[in-house]
Amino acid sequence: MLKKFISYYKPHLGLFILDMFCAVSASVLAIIFPFITRALLGEYLPAGNLSMIIRLLSLMLGIYIAKSLLTYIRVKWGHILGVRIEADMRRDLFAHIQKLSFSYFDRVKTGHLMSRISNDLNVIAEVAHHAPEDLLISVIILVMAYTVMFVFNASLAMISMIPLPFMLIWGLIMGSRMRKGFRLVRREIADINSTVENSVQGIREVKSFANEAMENRKFHKTNTSFRVAKEIMYQKMARFHSFMDFLREMYYFCIIAGGTILIFRGDLALVDLLAFILYVGVILPPIDRLINFTEQMQQGMSSFERFLEVMELEPDIKDSRHALPFRPEGAAVHFENVSFRYDKSPDWILKKINMEIAPGETIALAGESGAGKSTVAALIPRFYEVNEGQIRIDGQELGSVTQESLRKTIGIVQQNVFLFDGTIRENISYGKPDASEQEIKEALKLANLEEFIASLPEGIETEVGERGVLLSGGQKQRISIARVFLKDPDLLILDEATSALDNESESLIQDALWELCRNRTTIIIAHRLSTIMKADRIYVMKQGEIVEQGSHSELLEMKGYYKSLADKGTLVAAEV
Repeated sequence: MLKKFISYYKPHLGLFILDMFCAVSASVLAIIFPFITRALLGEYLPAGNLSMIIRLLSLMLGIYIAKSLLTYIRVKWGHILGVRIEADMRRDLFAHIQKLSFSYFDRVKTGHLMSRISNDLNVIAEVAHHAPEDLLISVIILVMAYTVMFVFNASLAMISMIPLPFMLIWGLIMGSRMRKGFRLVRREIADINSTVENSVQGIREVKSFANEAMENRKFHKTNTSFRVAKEIMYQKMARFHSFMDFLREMYYFCIIAGGTILIFRGDLALVDLLAFILYVGVILPPIDRLINFTEQMQQGMSSFERFLEVMELEPDIKDSRHALPFRPEGAAVHFENVSFRYDKSPDWILKKINMEIAPGETIALAGESGAGKSTVAALIPRFYEVNEGQIRIDGQELGSVTQESLRKTIGIVQQNVFLFDGTIRENISYGKPDASEQEIKEALKLANLEEFIASLPEGIETEVGERGVLLSGGQKQRISIARVFLKDPDLLILDEATSALDNESESLIQDALWELCRNRTTIIIAHRLSTIMKADRIYVMKQGEIVEQGSHSELLEMKGYYKSLADKGTLVAAEV
């Protein structure tokens, strides 16, 4: 873990060296100051050497100025070093999250991910800056200060070290306890983020059901858990700091008590005791740094462990070493004995699915909710891996081609459209980021969006709001269709693309959808007969199996499962 953490310093080695140089230089200057004071008060002042007094006072003033400049450089560029390491880690974490498979996002809350990307990495950035700096400064000052103190008077130097082993033992004992507490606090922060995100994203449902009080109770429960976790953490911190402060103050007591005894016995000069007292002022700040270092390291390591938990996850679906770019040749789809079930689920979602779709053919998947229709659609872009059997497109097995090249040839229009927080243009051009203005205009025309765009004061530059909240369902759906028009895929999947729309909205986009299907291999998942009837062939699914197939009229003539669905209203007519 430490090796991985250190690797993030390598791109910023120059800043790290500058930070450490300033820290070391300031530490050396801090050690010199009491030494000069001892010489000033013990030698040149009693001798009345005015010129040396002035020189030493000038030198002391110069040391203060130099330390101030070094502190400015250290604080500024040290924090910038931490920020840049944080940015690198956030970049790597985000890129890694993009690689993870759907199964990971099925079981992880978005709020927990946000906590790792924001709160945890912010803590790590502080540790990346302060930890090596504090450790280096503390060690240098303590070693150099005690070296000088032993030269002055070994007996008093030994007496002054009495609190050190107690500090070390206490730091080790309480450090591990605080680390566990910090991990608990980080988890509770993640739960709060998740609760707030759910409530804000579902605010319309909250208000429509008048469940504000319920949301408040849920948040109160999470918030209370967070408060309790922090109270326990602060109790441990109070115990840690109170005893550390006691040991810290014992430095003065040991030096004053020991110095008094040594002076009484004639083994120590008063000026040396004064120098020792000044050195206490030099020694205590690095001890404070070490105390803070212990606390920060516990926070930082607990956060870095959470960072590594995600970074060390391997995607469930990976390109094989010999994967080749997908070469579309009309998008003929072949399912051969395909079976599938989700992780840790004992039940098969799909069982021995066999299906042939010719290039340019439009097929529909019909059946009750839970029959496995959407799962079939999710397997084609390889969002999930089949457990048994094979899926081939144009004779190429999905596992033998790269995921990126495969998905670039597939267009998906879903029931629940996701729009990014941005403009209409940005959301449409997501289908082809380098699209020309003419291509965008053509996509708007094909998606029947021209009139709507023209009615907006800001036109295509209109903001859609988070998740497209400022638009109606039909408007969002047409934008998603325009996005796919720009992508111009070989294979199209329409997953309940009109089921959430009213009849007026549906009529506005039906033409756009069928235009989108033209000359493409198309898979339609729908409950509306008006959509299913136009398919070249219909596969009827029941409990994860294909039980019937044929055209609409052929299936009705069979008087089997498909007809029973139509008769009982599972497949609804367009006018319903």
